[in-house]
Amino acid sequence: MRYGRAPGWSWKRGRVTALLCLLAAVLLVFPGLVPNTPGHVGSLMETFLPWLGLAVPVLLVPAVLRRSLLASAALLLPVAAWAALFGGLLFSWGQAPEGTFTVVQHNVSDVNPDPAATARALAGTGAGIVALEELTAPALPAFEAAMAADYPHHATKGTVGLWSKYPLTGVRLVDIRPEGVGEGWDRGLRATARTPRGDVAVYVAHLPSVRIGATGLTSGRRDESAALLGEAIAAEPLDRVILLGDLNSTLDDRGLEPVSSLMDAPGRGLAFSWPAKFPVARIDQVLTRSATVTRVRSLPATGSDHLPIAADIRF
Repeated sequence: MRYGRAPGWSWKRGRVTALLCLLAAVLLVFPGLVPNTPGHVGSLMETFLPWLGLAVPVLLVPAVLRRSLLASAALLLPVAAWAALFGGLLFSWGQAPEGTFTVVQHNVSDVNPDPAATARALAGTGAGIVALEELTAPALPAFEAAMAADYPHHATKGTVGLWSKYPLTGVRLVDIRPEGVGEGWDRGLRATARTPRGDVAVYVAHLPSVRIGATGLTSGRRDESAALLGEAIAAEPLDRVILLGDLNSTLDDRGLEPVSSLMDAPGRGLAFSWPAKFPVARIDQVLTRSATVTRVRSLPATGSDHLPIAADIRF
């Protein structure tokens, strides 16, 4: 009995796989092509955009099984697109450059079982400024007691707070309530930090949560709150601005454009922050105006469902 030789590699096979490789590359580079209706599908994809790179190993399997030179060559397209977009973010180790200013952002969770331990961990970072969200009234005394020695200046508005090594002035509420949300929903504050490098306007914000269900992504209130926050930042008279907050999405999400279009994105570091047990996205953000975030990184877990995020800033 004679057995035929296995077919060799060919440029004629694997056209469908090659087209899927091209589609993955196009979506990585131009995610805005995906419409946001119905169900905010575009925003949902943008939230987890780095994970679209998993298409590469998935598509590699049929390319090899089909012995397709065409599909194998086409795989270089999503690889190159992913590397161009996210490759530089992978390298976040090393010491902070001389003259940088470190800040920490953390959603501490309103059901944190040990707020005092979380506060001690944050105080131990040595950051110049620490911003907190989901800061409940019962947990507030624990944070005040644990951080007082290292952070003599702090301000809170509703469930957001700001701890600083430097004096804070001009503290006020920033109203980012979506329409239909009643009084007492206070999730934004603004203060001037009198740093050794000059005055800096610091904003702390916690945008509404989004929900993922059978109909897609529900983000209407988050998007409305982002627009209000963007208006406040646009009207800020100080040149230097730092925004720290749980924005409940990644910077690729078009729903955050009213904010992200006004600010500079961070440099190195993917710094996934949520969920803490298996982080898949950075929804905790540190953004700047007239300053540069040179790197951003995740810190060890606390009692929260988010990881703390540290960012080095150069003015």
